[in-house]
Amino acid sequence: MKVITALLLICMTLNFNVNAQVKKKKKAKTSYAKGTMFGYWGYNRSAYTKSNLRFVGEGYDFTLKQSKASDNPSTKFKEYMDLGNLTVPQFNARVGYYFKDKWAISFGYDHMKYLFNDRNQVLLDGFIRPGLDTVWTEGNYNDKQVTTNRENFHYENSNGLNYLHFEIMRSQNLYRTKNKKFGVTGNVGLGLGSLLSFNDFDFAQQKDMVTISMSGYAASAHLGLRLEFFNHFFLQGEMSGGFMHQVKVKTRSNDLKAYASQKYGYAMGQVVAGFFLYLKPTNGCDDCPKW
Repeated sequence: MKVITALLLICMTLNFNVNAQVKKKKKAKTSYAKGTMFGYWGYNRSAYTKSNLRFVGEGYDFTLKQSKASDNPSTKFKEYMDLGNLTVPQFNARVGYYFKDKWAISFGYDHMKYLFNDRNQVLLDGFIRPGLDTVWTEGNYNDKQVTTNRENFHYENSNGLNYLHFEIMRSQNLYRTKNKKFGVTGNVGLGLGSLLSFNDFDFAQQKDMVTISMSGYAASAHLGLRLEFFNHFFLQGEMSGGFMHQVKVKTRSNDLKAYASQKYGYAMGQVVAGFFLYLKPTNGCDDCPKW
């Protein structure tokens, strides 16, 4: 009898320890916990500060001071929904990983568009060889006020002012329902990366289209609010801004010495949809949605 009682006590102890370990292992999925991977896709609008836009090439070296530019959002709704046209509008894509609780590193592709405004009132300063252009023919210019016309001059990165950058981000949970199927998280981040330009340039009766170059670098700050659903999906609104320096934008496909350069600030708003993947699950189906 004593042996049986002892065996029962041992079994109860073992069962308690196993249950305790199971309970200890069970951990609710947390969107900002170490081991969580995320990704998103969405669209943006952007704005730019004035800049001094310099152009260098065979027979010219001039600057258009106080230049204004705008973005170029798609106006056709189907371009936002058609899988074949997803990259036509101004888009944002990102993948990231939480290497610590509340801290993530990510890589992003922000596809913006930069169009030099038509009827731009600027100060023309520099040299244009007489006879090279049919409008600006004086040779030397010293801050002469001119109004540009798209018929004879245009510059844009409409096939892409692409900001490829890494970002360090901190997340803070702001609200979660008791059943943990809905949450709100705030994110702040700092980014640094390079600029990939797809450039169009029309000047001196020569038009070059889609001239590609790694044109410079940028630094940015980001602030976002993330609405999370069922632990696996989210919608996020984000504002970002920063500094861009296009050191050398290639402007002529057949002339490596022809380029444009400028420095300016930018601001961007975006709305994205994304997902979470839990790479280090701690219970049987920690990476499965709970509806």
